[in-house]
Amino acid sequence: MCAVGRADRFDAFRALADRRGRPGDRLMESLAEARAGTADSPETWAPAVAADIGLPAAAALGPASYYADLAAPHGRRHVRVCTATACFAAQAGRHLADAEHELGVTAGTTSPDRETSVQVVRCVGYCYAAPAALDGDTPCTGPTLADQLAGREPARAPEIPAADDTGDPVLLGGVMAGEAAWQVWPTTVAEGTPDEVLREVAASGLRGRGGAGFGVAAKWEAAGRAPDTVLVVNGDEGDPGSYADRLLMEADPERVLEGLALACFACGAHRGVVLVRSEYPRALARIREAVRRAYADGHFGPSVHGTGRALDVAVAEGAGSYVAGEETALIAGLEGDRGCARPRPPYPTRHGLWDAPTVVNNVETLAAVPWIVSRGGGAYARRGARGETGTKLVCLSERFARPGVYEVELGAPLRRIVTELGGGLKDGCELTVLQVGGPLGGFLAPDALDVPLTTEDLAARGAALGHAGLVAFDRHVTPEEVLRHIWQFAAAESCGACSPCRVGSRRGLELASVGTPPGPEWGSLARVLAEASLCAFGRRIPPAVYSLARAYGDRLGGWAP
Repeated sequence: MCAVGRADRFDAFRALADRRGRPGDRLMESLAEARAGTADSPETWAPAVAADIGLPAAAALGPASYYADLAAPHGRRHVRVCTATACFAAQAGRHLADAEHELGVTAGTTSPDRETSVQVVRCVGYCYAAPAALDGDTPCTGPTLADQLAGREPARAPEIPAADDTGDPVLLGGVMAGEAAWQVWPTTVAEGTPDEVLREVAASGLRGRGGAGFGVAAKWEAAGRAPDTVLVVNGDEGDPGSYADRLLMEADPERVLEGLALACFACGAHRGVVLVRSEYPRALARIREAVRRAYADGHFGPSVHGTGRALDVAVAEGAGSYVAGEETALIAGLEGDRGCARPRPPYPTRHGLWDAPTVVNNVETLAAVPWIVSRGGGAYARRGARGETGTKLVCLSERFARPGVYEVELGAPLRRIVTELGGGLKDGCELTVLQVGGPLGGFLAPDALDVPLTTEDLAARGAALGHAGLVAFDRHVTPEEVLRHIWQFAAAESCGACSPCRVGSRRGLELASVGTPPGPEWGSLARVLAEASLCAFGRRIPPAVYSLARAYGDRLGGWAP
């Protein structure tokens, strides 16, 4: 369908919401408040929320039954147990059963007295200290997780280990050396021009760090500097195995916000939104406080630093959905709708949030912008690899001897990151497979790590750069268990907007669970997912499964398609 046809198509939800003052934020906040402390299904409380805002019951039932945080029953004590890849790899997933046993509650239910509830989530950003859970907003991590939830041990939540491998960090300057933020924005907004900022970012070659790797300057230009342009910071980092965005939002939120301000300036935008995933409660609090200070210090407001240029920034909280990190699904969520991917074209840069031109950049992308504007795009372009410039935050999971966030130059040898920075696996364990680039990124065998850390080189070997999370597996987890884990993730997180992904992910889980050997059905399923899925989520499932089969080789046997 052409862009014009899609843009002109009548959207009943948007039309009604327009008449009610576009209550997307109020709707999601009200739904979260109504859900807190009740084990009842959304059908019993969501319609009243809609009525209070002047919307029909369906407008509230849609998101309330879709988002995990709203659909899951809540007791007065609500525990979210992470079952994402790093937590699964730590103990082969046994920590969930241990937590259920200690709490006396099965995941997805509440205790008979409705006092305690357990929800499965993916992920909470403690991949370096897995397994992990959130007891309310209190993180508990490590091999004694069940004891912490039972109260026999105090909650343990170590800070994120971070290190720079570049000698001149772009992203970790504030975290590692205490370099102050807000050093670039006041001068730029007072004396610079949007064209100057755009030129430096274009010269830098900066590409989006959220997974797709699209050119940042090209995306900014695509919005056309329309006066109603909105810039959205995607802090809904959902790739299990990556926690770099959590580090930046918690330890250096001002640098993220300064990058947002510079991006708004270049795009001609006067409004920004920072979306933070609900599984990052500390990051949400830090971002909100940093926004408050930015207004107080004149960085945001109706006349930024007396220039007459307005910039207003709001903070929104996610509600629990992996696919809602995809930019069209993210925009739907901000409007108060279900977080399902939307067909493109039109692209968000033309018709995004409430049909306004919308630029979506992730946290790490924007955190690099102040350095680029200050030092120059050419200086950034001289770093990294040919065709893929700059630095990247790489996250190493709990199985490594030295887990944590490392800033490296793109093109750094993957084997060096694993063996030298990460120190190999802890306790002398042997690496069996390495997951690179998120749950649907790809897997590499131990003898296939001689590859530069770039999108192109990893893709050539069946993996992906993505958020650059590295999750190590050892022999304590069987190949069959890893395969089932992939399909469990796919089936649980499919948004359901398209049949190929919705049905295909469930069918794949059924086949993997019963050990169906490779055959015509596996091949047919892979083709449908790869060719007919609406968004990259469904299309990435077959390559991830194939890469796992290659990485394990004969060890996976008849499980692989």
